[in-house]
Amino acid sequence: MTIEMSYDRLGSRLTRIGDVEIVYDMAGSRPKRIGDLDLEYDMVGSRLRQIGHEEIEYDLMGSRPKRVGVLDLEYDMIGSRIRRIGDHAIEYDMAGSRVSRIGNVTVVYDAVGTRARHLIPDEGSQIGDDLVNLVFLVLVVFKQH
Repeated sequence: MTIEMSYDRLGSRLTRIGDVEIVYDMAGSRPKRIGDLDLEYDMVGSRLRQIGHEEIEYDLMGSRPKRVGVLDLEYDMIGSRIRRIGDHAIEYDMAGSRVSRIGNVTVVYDAVGTRARHLIPDEGSQIGDDLVNLVFLVLVVFKQH
């Protein structure tokens, strides 16, 4: 079962992962809800602090997420790319710039290779709401890390 990822008219903002809608703030720059889950940011509004009831903890410098709820984030040796969230491994393409897999899901990009277009779960597995939320966090929120 392939899940389609949809974008706004300009193609810059992810608006849907399958049936899960992503809603942005009035300025249109920051997601404020994914599905039924509200997103809360810090006082400055730059760091996501909570997705639904799951708090996001950051490292001592406050720049890099280290935990989402009970799931720890693990980074590569340099500390720039997320390699794992809980039990879900994060894999990258050969160049190391694009996420190619999140857990048991393959991420397929558009012809240009800049936007994720489809999620394809491994044979016999399904993409639940928790995994959709992780895909959102990895591809949208944490993509700069």
